[in-house]
Amino acid sequence: MPELPEVETIRRDLLSRIVGRTITSAFVSSNAPRLVQLMPPAEFCKQLPGHRIEDISRRGKYLLVHLSGGLYWIVHLRMTGRFLHREDPCPEDPYLRAGFTLDNGSSLCFVDLRKFGTMWLIDDPSLVVGKLGPEPLSDDFTVAGLRDLLVRRSAPVKAVLLDQHAIAGIGNIYADEALFNAGINPRRAANKVSKPKTEALHAGVRQALLDALSDRGSSFSDYVDGSGRSGRHQLKVKVFRRTDQPCYSCGTQIRRVKVAGRSTHFCPNCQR
Repeated sequence: MPELPEVETIRRDLLSRIVGRTITSAFVSSNAPRLVQLMPPAEFCKQLPGHRIEDISRRGKYLLVHLSGGLYWIVHLRMTGRFLHREDPCPEDPYLRAGFTLDNGSSLCFVDLRKFGTMWLIDDPSLVVGKLGPEPLSDDFTVAGLRDLLVRRSAPVKAVLLDQHAIAGIGNIYADEALFNAGINPRRAANKVSKPKTEALHAGVRQALLDALSDRGSSFSDYVDGSGRSGRHQLKVKVFRRTDQPCYSCGTQIRRVKVAGRSTHFCPNCQR
């Protein structure tokens, strides 16, 4: 699933390409009946054209397209969604779930193998993103706030990092990478993480996300950026999907276990 670095990369790509453009037509495939939320797909396709794209922001793993008239077009890629800008119409693709034409003849194409992606057209974005936790790259994400969050939870620390109501935008890849950066075993109870380790985790989260952003995200399977290009960070991860490979720091074999129902990768020596 695309996480914060991947969604932020797409946002930055689209900013220079579609802000200022007006949507002239929209279609949603009949093979994607759950793509549009809170209204029928036909109504969504009727309401969207005619609106100018004013800005694009991000909240956690959600893209928020700010439209004229005070509307927000919110997109969540889920597991396999791709949100692509093309200079021409969307090509035929068995996994094309929606297409949107802009006033300069270019298009936005939503391609989704698994059909888990979702979209909303609403005037109050808090209905979708209002319960998300702080952005981990913002000033709202503080060591004190992280400490307060951890001491109140007995779940494994990785499960807390994955909780979007606790911290927005972190998924399986960067939870594993952040915990490695901090030297914390992912199975440790959150309320057993010490104050020094909390500081290390705060820095580790930021570093994991910034490293991935600088590489334009991680393309382990389906993720591509707004132009259809793969990211590079999958070539540089320290533990994620490196089961039985040597740790770059100490040479110990990376282990894989299940935490909170997710495959979890860590170094048993560096993350005791």
